[in-house]
Amino acid sequence: MEDAATAEISRAQVWQWIRSDKGVLEDKRKVTAEMVRAMIPEELAKVKAVAGNSPSYDRAADIFEQMSTADSFAEFLTLPLYEEI
Repeated sequence: MEDAATAEISRAQVWQWIRSDKGVLEDKRKVTAEMVRAMIPEELAKVKAVAGNSPSYDRAADIFEQMSTADSFAEFLTLPLYEEI
């Protein structure tokens, strides 16, 4: 449950940063959907380097990207993820 809660909070925070004027990194870059889309493959590669190369990681990254950059806020990230397992 802790992992699911962390995923929900992270996705919600990224979604808000994209839409808020306060969504700015320490180096003053504005968090945008394009930035998030560019960072996901970089972070996914780090996960795979530690945890192995599983197609489920690719699918989870796709769902995270879709939900964190969508125009409307979906209530739960975990619902579509649970459908995949």
